[in-house]
Amino acid sequence: MTFAVIKTGGKQYKVAANDVLKIEKLDAEAGTIITFDQVLMIDSEVGAPLIEGALVAAELLETRKQKTVIIFKKNRRHNYRRRNGHRQLLSTVRITEILTGGAQPTIKAAGIATSTDSVSEAAPAQQTSAPAASEAKAPAAKKAAPKQAAAETTEDSAAAKPAKKAPAKKAAPKAEQE
Repeated sequence: MTFAVIKTGGKQYKVAANDVLKIEKLDAEAGTIITFDQVLMIDSEVGAPLIEGALVAAELLETRKQKTVIIFKKNRRHNYRRRNGHRQLLSTVRITEILTGGAQPTIKAAGIATSTDSVSEAAPAQQTSAPAASEAKAPAAKKAAPKQAAAETTEDSAAAKPAKKAPAKKAAPKAEQE
């Protein structure tokens, strides 16, 4: 099984065909074929620093944020506490093939990417147009309904509650009896 060591995002990764790995964010859409030309090593062949004509082709699966990393700084006895969070953007890629000798990625791999692009772009456009129209009508109805309901509850509550009685006067102290 052949493997390669590639460099991307300032880091080095050992990859083989069909490996799935998370790397620094790449500026591409999901489903596109990406080539890594900074190949440092293939099997036992080591570059100086790179191997001439070597490529690693990969398919971009998705780009999303990593889990939140909390940065907490504190100085004792100085009332200094700072809390911050960070979510790094990561791209998930699947390595399709390792190429040497100036070879280009196969048409089969590129064909997979174009078929997924056309499906993913067409489907969301249809879905976003239909709900947008229904959402525009729904908020107006929702806003009017709470006001009417609030008015009805105040009238009902006033009718249901008996009128408050005037507080009874306290009897005068029995000074006469003493």
